[in-house]
Amino acid sequence: MPAWVHFPDVEKADWLNQILDQAWPYFGIFMEKVFRNSIEPAVRASNIHLKTFTFTKIHFGEKPLKIKGVKAYTKGVDKRQVILDLQISYVADCEINVEIKKICKAGVKGMQLHGTLRVILEPLIGQSPLVGGVTFFFIRRPLLEINWTGLTNLLDVPGLNDMSDGAILDIISSYMVLPNRYCIPLIDQVQLAQMRFPLPSGVVRVHLIEAEDLVPKDTYMMGMVKGKSDPYANLRVGTQSNRSKTIKENLNPKWNEVYEFVVHEAPGQDLELEMFDEDPDKDDFLGSLVIELGEVMNDRVVDEWFPLSDIERGKVHLKLEWLSLLMDLDRLVENNHGLSCAMLVVYLDSAYNLPRNHFEYSNNEYGMKKNKNPKYLKSKKSNGEPSAHVEFSIDKELQKSKVSRSTKDPVWEESFTFFIKNVHSQCLTIEIKDDDKKCALGVLSIPLKRLLTAAEMTMDQRFQLEHAGPSSMIKMKAMLRVLAMKEPDPDSVYTGLNALKKGPLSIKNKRSSRNQSSSPTAHPAYPVLPTPPAHPAHPANRLNSALSEDNLERESSSHYNLRPSSNGESKPMTPAAPIMRTSSVSRPRTRLDTQSIDLSICSSRFDLTEDQIPFPNGTNYQAGGLGEIQMTVRYVPQRKSLTVLVNSCRNLIAASQGGSDPYVRIYLFPERSWSSRKKTTVKKKSVNPLFDEKFEYSVPLEEAQRRKLDIAVKHNKSFTSHERKELGKVLVDLSQQDLIQGFTQWYELSMDGLQKS
Repeated sequence: MPAWVHFPDVEKADWLNQILDQAWPYFGIFMEKVFRNSIEPAVRASNIHLKTFTFTKIHFGEKPLKIKGVKAYTKGVDKRQVILDLQISYVADCEINVEIKKICKAGVKGMQLHGTLRVILEPLIGQSPLVGGVTFFFIRRPLLEINWTGLTNLLDVPGLNDMSDGAILDIISSYMVLPNRYCIPLIDQVQLAQMRFPLPSGVVRVHLIEAEDLVPKDTYMMGMVKGKSDPYANLRVGTQSNRSKTIKENLNPKWNEVYEFVVHEAPGQDLELEMFDEDPDKDDFLGSLVIELGEVMNDRVVDEWFPLSDIERGKVHLKLEWLSLLMDLDRLVENNHGLSCAMLVVYLDSAYNLPRNHFEYSNNEYGMKKNKNPKYLKSKKSNGEPSAHVEFSIDKELQKSKVSRSTKDPVWEESFTFFIKNVHSQCLTIEIKDDDKKCALGVLSIPLKRLLTAAEMTMDQRFQLEHAGPSSMIKMKAMLRVLAMKEPDPDSVYTGLNALKKGPLSIKNKRSSRNQSSSPTAHPAYPVLPTPPAHPAHPANRLNSALSEDNLERESSSHYNLRPSSNGESKPMTPAAPIMRTSSVSRPRTRLDTQSIDLSICSSRFDLTEDQIPFPNGTNYQAGGLGEIQMTVRYVPQRKSLTVLVNSCRNLIAASQGGSDPYVRIYLFPERSWSSRKKTTVKKKSVNPLFDEKFEYSVPLEEAQRRKLDIAVKHNKSFTSHERKELGKVLVDLSQQDLIQGFTQWYELSMDGLQKS
């Protein structure tokens, strides 16, 4: 049944399906170009055995995608965004064939895809196209079935021979689910990397305590005598999963284990739990449940017995704690019985001037130690560009980036999260390795305690690599956030058992294997110590990250406002039984509730201005000037207009190895609408461009004398380029000038537009 039958807030979308039906042939044409121009080269570059990978046929069939229901979130979310949940059903008659080395041929002939696709339209703006960008992803893993052709031949290919049909489906499904996002920026101010890596909503700590009255699945004497069960639980949030220990022969098992999961979207993501009886051949299903984490975020603590679904009987005792990401050092509690006290979020951007191998530079004892096999070193070519990946490690936890092939200036654009137990003693180790030569290209070690004294507990810069070339650097952003529980809103209604998801569950009747691997972002189990009732939370500053319309339309540094919450007396809360608070009005649910000042991991959201500028020569703007711009300004009474002449620039910073393609953008502050935006032509490959272009603003003299000129010099980069766009700014105060007489002056560029005193 479609979702709108079960849920009154889910609407039908017949008109949208009619549009899809009409546009489906053209969608097929577009997707064929994507497959041939984007996917095919990416597959060839991913593995040496796939260099001859080719799509021989791409046909998306006649049956279009169907949308069974639409749910819109406009209340309780950021006013600059619209969130849509689309119930997707795709029963395709598509046919896609591939060929490798003209010998191995395989393909897909028909598939099914069912799931909930979340679409986020943000930021909403006052000009065309009204939306700054579109982000879409599956909130939880969709149901995916593929009818393979020639799969046996495909799995004989080197590099794929260790996979199975199920493993391939798992990989495809994981790319569709959070934290993976597909983003399309629609305006210049919104950058792709900023949309893909917003800060997580929070962390849910799951105490798997015990279960009762489980169904006995083990039998003896050919089923005549019923025994007990050997239960274990699988827990999943998005792509993160963990498995509990197995309790032998017990229908009332006690686990006392704790797991921690990163929650990227709340409301939206769910905690999925499945319970199985471990058997030598196939594990028997003991029940499942799905808990909405948006409700847990509202309650802060949910401590309940939850009934298991899809089974005759059984219940499980869970305690769920919602941990917010804070920048309040007073809330940092280390050595908390082995539990995490903080979370480290790392955004890996790129590296520059990596050595081709560890012989390219002198005194590289590190590289020699990492690879002591002389026969291996002689057998490998050492002249090509490196294929580098990055390994991040904290203690025994290791996470790896993708491989950026055949370049000494790799770009990764990935994010990683680590749970931290002791900030003062733990250290983040970064190692860049050549994937082909198996040697180290540079290392870096950052003690986490350095982040405690950094501004906003964040380090966003280029780091000099050790045991590498003199100009080898890595650009990344590391953010430390304290994990702490906020006091629930006194006007909210305790959810408790109502957090259980109603209607069709996404994991019903699923019989997954007992050997499920854990995601690196999910925390391993901790033993549970006796926990007292929830204690009063300390008063803490509440962060409100709101983007004003002016902040979006101007291309300057975004500074978010801090608004402290009222410091009231916190009352102890005992969540063992449902509690009705004093108001029937539910607290609005918002994704911004637990986010910090910086909503995006990679940089200030919807803005590229940074404290450290990634110029190609490895320097930053603080090491020298950004150049100068010469302006002539005069008011013409006869025309009642302010005339601005952009003369020239000199000594600009080169935004790429080939120089810069500069142009000048002007606003008459405080007006920053697109209609008042003035822009010069682009001068190619020049750091000393000559413009000589005149612009006029129709404004009375008295008004002009109260205005300021907001002038920015920019690099005209391509849509997919990773080059720097901002070259410098200057803010000219017209109240300090004689506009009738006019003036011509050189101004020194800076990143904030303020002139040095």
